[in-house]
Amino acid sequence: MDRYVIGVDFGTDSCRVLILHALTGEEIASSIRAYPRWGKGLYCDAARNQYRQHPADYIEALEDAVNEALTKLPAEIPSRIEGIGIDTTGSTPALTDRNGTPLALLDEFTDNPNAMFVLWKDHSAIDEADEITQLAKRWEIDYTSYQGGIYSSEWVWAKVLYLLREDESLRKAACSWVEHCDWIPGLLTGNTKPETMFRSRCAAGHKAMWHPDWKGLPGEDFLERLDPLLINFRKRLFRETFTSDTCVGYPTPEWASRLGLSTRVAVAAGAFDCHMGAVGAGIKPHMLVKSIGTSTCDIMVATHEDIGRRQIPGICGQVDGSVLPGMIGLEAGQSAFGDIFAWFRQILEWPLVNILPKTTLISEELMEKIIAFTAGNIFPVLSDEAGCIPFSKEDIVSTDWFNGRRTPYANQRLRATISGLSLGSSAPLVFRSLVEAASFGSRSIVEHFSKNGITIHEVVSIGGIPHKSPFVMQILADVIGIPVKVANSTQCCALGAAMFATVAAKIHPDIESAQSAMSCGYDIVYRPDECKNVVYRNSYAKYLALDWQQSVKE
Repeated sequence: MDRYVIGVDFGTDSCRVLILHALTGEEIASSIRAYPRWGKGLYCDAARNQYRQHPADYIEALEDAVNEALTKLPAEIPSRIEGIGIDTTGSTPALTDRNGTPLALLDEFTDNPNAMFVLWKDHSAIDEADEITQLAKRWEIDYTSYQGGIYSSEWVWAKVLYLLREDESLRKAACSWVEHCDWIPGLLTGNTKPETMFRSRCAAGHKAMWHPDWKGLPGEDFLERLDPLLINFRKRLFRETFTSDTCVGYPTPEWASRLGLSTRVAVAAGAFDCHMGAVGAGIKPHMLVKSIGTSTCDIMVATHEDIGRRQIPGICGQVDGSVLPGMIGLEAGQSAFGDIFAWFRQILEWPLVNILPKTTLISEELMEKIIAFTAGNIFPVLSDEAGCIPFSKEDIVSTDWFNGRRTPYANQRLRATISGLSLGSSAPLVFRSLVEAASFGSRSIVEHFSKNGITIHEVVSIGGIPHKSPFVMQILADVIGIPVKVANSTQCCALGAAMFATVAAKIHPDIESAQSAMSCGYDIVYRPDECKNVVYRNSYAKYLALDWQQSVKE
């Protein structure tokens, strides 16, 4: 009999739903719903690195996307859906009350950004992250030792501490915290109590300093020394974590009705989008999977024999079972990739947005068409022009730290630079330098893994940019000197979540079997140009010099 599952991917801007045939991986239906409040720019302040998302956005987008996808199916299929898997961005935590309800869903906090989910790229908590790192180095146990040795402002404990310090109004109500990837499965199954909710091995291990060596989360004494505001938080959290092949329960009658599903649908434990995306892309040892979008998340897996007791410095964690159960998941990444190009486009669009609307020379309708046409063609034309510019030893060299650096060695205080500008520097040349900078950041990650004994045999890319920009992908291959494959699916994160759903529903015995049956394969391979790779070695050396200069200043 035909059997089906759902993969749900909560991205930065929208919720994506994929309905698949569980035995073949065939896509049956899909839907995307943008977050309405986020789309209006509410609760965010880019100048302060503040990015918050209302939990109601997640609820509304999930309900709308699932129901829309179901309307595209023949009438008999919804009753044959047996599992649902969920991934989200991360670390994206929120403070909760004793029942595990995110505070923004309470009437008194509904418009308070500090009561909402703190998006992965929110860097409000830089000082708190530094304090955690410094205390861990002085402590009997270095709780950051399996997280690369440096705690990041992108991660949960720094964000929670920042919120409690920043907003006294929340302290009485805030009893615990939850990651987005844990809250959605808990919400669907009716298990949101902080002490009983199923918690993701992926989220806890990579972002919350959870590890079996110290029986779970950092000790109460460590958290109290960090700040008395964290007293008793550990008691209202968890000890155990779960890999994403675990069934955490079944939809409540209310949620089954809201989503148009049966109460017999198995709900899989959640995880972060890029980790599940790597599974959807067919990850295996010695394969680097790069999820390339607004930022990058670079994922690898290694056997216990390959890692042993080594602790890899400067990455975003090594966690048993965070990607594939039974293997060590390794995470790295860049805090900005596509966001860099979006910033440059906004710079170029400034006259269109701020000056052209004031003119009376043309009609409003024509003006809107001109703005839409120009904005829509900025990247294609820039790419074409940049690709025609000859290489020179005097080319511009930029760095990619527009949102700080994630790997190697997290430092969210770093700022980007554009070096070597002259009066002859054109917009296409600057654009090319930004693409190269993003690629240099990727190369530094590849080299860092290699220096630490993690061999990379192949690189696979997933996400929006690999399917949209051949120009960017070719430069990436030229810079790192390794062929870059593009996964066939444009929804690898939702695909990976669906694969885990098949295991949670006992359709496939394990995730490797699900991968084998549902693999999407690869679309294009970008092969490096050896001549350009040689030229880029010189530019990359300049990039590293700029890195060193900024690090010395910091």
